[in-house]
Amino acid sequence: MLRADVKEKLVQIVGSKNLLDSQESLLVYSYDATPNYQAQPDAVIKPRNTKDVQEIVTVCNEYKVPIVPRGSGTNLCAGTCPLEGGVVMLFTHMKDILEIDEENLTVTVQPGVITLDMINAVEEKGLFYPPDPSSMKISTIGGNINENSGGLRGLKYGVTRDYVIALEVVLPNGDVIRTGGKLAKDVAGYDFTRLMVGAEGTIGIVTEATLKLIPIPEAKKTMLALFDSLEEAGATVSSIIANKIIPATLEFMDQSTLEVVEDFAKIGLPTDVGAVLLIEQDGPKEVVERDIDKIAEICREQHAKSVQIAQTSEEGLALATARRSALSALARKKPTTILEDATVPRSKIAEMVKAIDEIAEKHQVEICTFGHAGDGNLHPTCMTDARNQEEIERVEEAFADIFAKAIELGGTITGEHGVGVMKAPYLAWKLGEEGVNAMKTLKMAFDPNNIMNPGKVFAKETKKRVTVQR
Repeated sequence: MLRADVKEKLVQIVGSKNLLDSQESLLVYSYDATPNYQAQPDAVIKPRNTKDVQEIVTVCNEYKVPIVPRGSGTNLCAGTCPLEGGVVMLFTHMKDILEIDEENLTVTVQPGVITLDMINAVEEKGLFYPPDPSSMKISTIGGNINENSGGLRGLKYGVTRDYVIALEVVLPNGDVIRTGGKLAKDVAGYDFTRLMVGAEGTIGIVTEATLKLIPIPEAKKTMLALFDSLEEAGATVSSIIANKIIPATLEFMDQSTLEVVEDFAKIGLPTDVGAVLLIEQDGPKEVVERDIDKIAEICREQHAKSVQIAQTSEEGLALATARRSALSALARKKPTTILEDATVPRSKIAEMVKAIDEIAEKHQVEICTFGHAGDGNLHPTCMTDARNQEEIERVEEAFADIFAKAIELGGTITGEHGVGVMKAPYLAWKLGEEGVNAMKTLKMAFDPNNIMNPGKVFAKETKKRVTVQR
């Protein structure tokens, strides 16, 4: 519970309607989309503008009250779960698209803007914002920036950080800084813009963002390639890239995922194959036609059972929507669904998926795998029941083995979901203790009172490194 004097100061800033501390409100914001993590905040606050944020932060820093900035709560690493209490900060009043600048190809927004709403707004102007997290219908730009969200189009177009060119940020001491600008080049000092993207709200609060746009692609085509084995699908991914073709999306689903997604979406996806690749290309019409024909040829050379090219944009959209629904489909199977995130070099995809299957069998847990094959970002997803403590322990051991295997193959413990709480015990596996200590030094320089999303990124202790034996 907030101290009475602190609560009074915060109410003076935002008004009583924008400071919530009823039991119902605290319960709603005690968790995000991450299973098995929940802790109540002391209050929920809704700033109306940057000045409000600045004053809130100043008060919280003075009284050492934790602040957890939160978007729509779609986070999958417990990054917005208030494990140390304090104040959850919502941006429901700060959701305006401030400017679409067609001369400089930028859009400037407040952090509470829904990602898909912004995408639709810029597309009406013939412009394109490529990052497309699967949660884009409800996730916010502020949340995307905090987590450096990826998406299906990441292979060709990159992720959120590749489009953030300027930020307004409130620092933990209450100072407001502006980073970057509508510039193609800018090397004036440290790159604070890139530093803030993916920092999970641990060193500052984003209150405004300017994002780079590009012209909307002229044409788009989608295809589905079916394979008997994971190895054939993996070899096809490598061959497509080796032929110097970069598709807009190059997605992968294993057989277990296909069965569940088809049961959910009912669009005629095959369920009797080892793996499918969902491939989309966009750009000038003649380039799209040439690339799709060449990709189809490569798939057949790599022993695809079938190659189907969507004949209409509606058919292509249905295929992409089915892939985006994978988590929702899998979540129907058991009470608890744990969607994880590990990335390997794309040449190691088949080996990684095979290892995931073997690890699942070793620990006797059910894991389906899908993800962004083109950039090596896989999402092993475990269907389980959090009430079964013995099974949950086996699930945790399986994921530890998966992270270890990813690193062994030259990969990382997270490609787009962030570190948060879930991955914090494994961070040193990737960065080494020296790397983690360097990050802690940076965090404390910005936030000596540790009020910004405390308990995230840095674990109290590192998990013991495992050696995967298969």
